[in-house]
Amino acid sequence: MATSQLLPLELIDKCIGSRIWVIMKTDREITGKLLGFDDYVNMVLEDVTEYENTPEGRKSTKVSQILLNGNNICMLIPGGEGPES
Repeated sequence: MATSQLLPLELIDKCIGSRIWVIMKTDREITGKLLGFDDYVNMVLEDVTEYENTPEGRKSTKVSQILLNGNNICMLIPGGEGPES
């Protein structure tokens, strides 16, 4: 009995064109629509909201497009709407 196996990059590929929630290694979380990525999981997102935890509380910033360095990504949540949903 064979089980189908989904590799990490295949999962990310299925997310292109849809919303994704990215948790960074730092105190930042980012949501946006995934436009593309490479083998190093560097990602391009559009319609982005960046959430940052600061001593004063959570700060959110809207950006039209962003390039994320894959080295700084901790976790990806397909379809995720971010920490405030």
